[in-house]
Amino acid sequence: MADIQLSVEDLRKTFHPGLFESPIEVLKGLSFDVRRAEIFGFLGPNGAGKTTTIKAITELIYPDSGSISVCGLPHTSLEAKRKIGFMTESPYVYSHLTGREFLRFCAELLGVVRSQQEDRISRVLDDVGMAASGDRKMGAYSKGMLQRVAFGQALLGDPKLLILDEPMSGLDPIGRRDVRDMILRQAAAGVTVFFSSHIIPDVEALCDRVAIVVDGRVRAVGTVRDLVSREADRYEVTFAGVSPEELSTRLLAHHVGSGEAWVRVSSEDRDALIRELADRGARLVSMNPMRATLEDLLMTHSEGVDR
Repeated sequence: MADIQLSVEDLRKTFHPGLFESPIEVLKGLSFDVRRAEIFGFLGPNGAGKTTTIKAITELIYPDSGSISVCGLPHTSLEAKRKIGFMTESPYVYSHLTGREFLRFCAELLGVVRSQQEDRISRVLDDVGMAASGDRKMGAYSKGMLQRVAFGQALLGDPKLLILDEPMSGLDPIGRRDVRDMILRQAAAGVTVFFSSHIIPDVEALCDRVAIVVDGRVRAVGTVRDLVSREADRYEVTFAGVSPEELSTRLLAHHVGSGEAWVRVSSEDRDALIRELADRGARLVSMNPMRATLEDLLMTHSEGVDR
């Protein structure tokens, strides 16, 4: 357990909207562990329970049952909270303050010693690429710049565990790349990073391990390599000179374009298709393997779930 930075066990939470409304069970026995110095992705569709889980970890809400520990400490303890840096999904900032003034305000809330505040704020602004814009009013910041400053406030307390709720949400490709780079720099410095997302490419690009959460439960945990097949189970084949309807090989899907046809076959039927195309004198244009992805896995686990 010494290498576990975050442990969530059998977490349950039901919300009671009102007197005449049915209770909403959001977390249904959710469990996972995050190890020291790893980037852990919490992947799931909107409404899966990701933000509710993070709010429970940071004690913004109280779970009905279950246990949470941070760095081996109860998550409710002040010592555990001091080890966490937290960035919300939609950070609220004061538009009349500069980025530096906002971080100074956050440093006061964190209890950072005043004699150390300015050095730490300057270091954080540099870490998130905002050193040149730290003295501008935040009302003039772009979405990406606001995300950078919000990321910076999460770093002010030199956290051991960085918790980010949908950190790439609403960003353009450049902004997403910048946030990914900041996450990688923190991980390289030994900080454990736990972040939720529904953006699958970001999870695949960043994470050492992933938990897939659907309908308030963790459905799978592991590395991307562990969770999805590395072998192709289907192939997409493009050819010319024969119509898909004329083929006897079993096809999973097909489409006819201008001068070329496209088909999808299973790996078991690939060789039979190639032989039949050759026998019929067709011209092979391309053949591309299709491997299972995290998106396929997420969709499989999400089937039949109301959202």
